[in-house]
Amino acid sequence: MKKRTAKLHRKTKETDVTVELNLDGAGKYEIDSGVGFLDHMLTHLSKHSKIDMVVRATGDLEVDIHHTVEDIGICLGECLGKALGDKKGIARYGSSSVPMEDALANVSIDLSGRPACVYNAEYRTDKIGDFDVECLEEMLRSFSNSGRLSLHVNVPYGTNSHHIAESIFKGLGQALGAAVKISGKDVPSTKGVL
Repeated sequence: MKKRTAKLHRKTKETDVTVELNLDGAGKYEIDSGVGFLDHMLTHLSKHSKIDMVVRATGDLEVDIHHTVEDIGICLGECLGKALGDKKGIARYGSSSVPMEDALANVSIDLSGRPACVYNAEYRTDKIGDFDVECLEEMLRSFSNSGRLSLHVNVPYGTNSHHIAESIFKGLGQALGAAVKISGKDVPSTKGVL
């Protein structure tokens, strides 16, 4: 079987991001974005998807975390697309419902080639530590757009902001891991392409 790996480097005036993915890994990770809470979320994404992941980033954190978080989402999506190649044999769909103490996240993904991000999560705080919670949606939207995938995140309840975010990223990991799994030989679409 062809190796499903990819590496991507993106440098702008605001950020410098490198991402490496191995879709057939074991959930090993090396994450250093300069944004501690995002690193914590990306480790969950790698661990629960069983996708080996390297993310290294520097950015204009003196401005704020927005550019770094957004550009990591862009790079993760583009790198995923490269690693998937023609998508022959993938399961295509993945869905997971993950509880994290008081919070529950339902995450569904379709590696359809058609980007969409539906994000229904409410937080009781604007920040988790010094991390702006609005950046989570921004990162996931960037990921779905650049990865050309449909992503639906629904959090019906939760009181602790950290738990809400963590349940989302664990759920995303579970759903993404299921979607990239090889389960056949053909492209899973009546169109013949994704």
